[in-house]
Amino acid sequence: MSLTVVGSMAFDALETPFGKTDKIVGGAATYISLSASYFVKPVNVVSVVGGDFDQDHIQLMHQLDINTEGVQVKENEKSFFWSGRYFNDMNSRETLVTELNVLGDFDPIIPASYQGCEYLMLGNLAPQVQRTVIERLTERPKLVVMDTMNFWMDIALDELKQTLKLVDVLSINDEEARQLSGEYSLVKAAKVIMEMGPQCLIIKKGEHGALLFHEEKVFFAPALPLEEVFDPTGAGDTFAGGFIGYLASTGDTSFDNMKRAVIYGSALASFCVEKFGTERLKTLTQDEIENRVQQFVNLVQFDAELR
Repeated sequence: MSLTVVGSMAFDALETPFGKTDKIVGGAATYISLSASYFVKPVNVVSVVGGDFDQDHIQLMHQLDINTEGVQVKENEKSFFWSGRYFNDMNSRETLVTELNVLGDFDPIIPASYQGCEYLMLGNLAPQVQRTVIERLTERPKLVVMDTMNFWMDIALDELKQTLKLVDVLSINDEEARQLSGEYSLVKAAKVIMEMGPQCLIIKKGEHGALLFHEEKVFFAPALPLEEVFDPTGAGDTFAGGFIGYLASTGDTSFDNMKRAVIYGSALASFCVEKFGTERLKTLTQDEIENRVQQFVNLVQFDAELR
């Protein structure tokens, strides 16, 4: 099943209670495609980088059967850069530097070989860019999943609502769900947001797991208790990659299968936070993934007699 991922490929500089890094490779498309590559091949990427981008990383993507034909390289410009500092609870952070660089005027180009993709994952980008990608596909994918953030709700809400009409699944965190809907209750928020267009909504709650909504159905997936969390930066995108990668590998977009996809996405995200950046995602094995998924199953599995 063909999967296309659209998003940023970037540099991050991070500081957490466990240490700090200089510039390392990051970006939504990077995390999503690495995660999805454990389930479906090839993963086709649409993005843009500057001449400063690490070519070793591009080669790694090729080794994992990630197709970068849709990645534009602007040799005389710089790649997107973000720097941030995480506080002790690892749930809140401070942005220190944001440099859009090549992402500032990103015009996504869809190679002919990407046309006809059955699954589309739109990483966090300007809503206009996300909508442009959908409009440039000659056939509508079987499933369109989209991520966004409160920044776009602040400065481009009308554009965001127009784009939401075109997607099947929206993935956001609890704070963003409340802002977008104007409702504090996440159940009420989900109903409001799904009326905007998406048939399904994923609300991520960080260390408290994730909720999946569809019509009147709700599924909750816990987060795996970990002894140490080194870097949560790419966890949400890694979750999204595992989610859509699993769906693409099975060809099943039913609610029941989406529940399984949420668990697989959560499992991949739990690996991501164990090291800085993409380091952990480069070395996973299928046995490790299946064992981690089983840990999630064991976490919530119980027997009870109903009286």
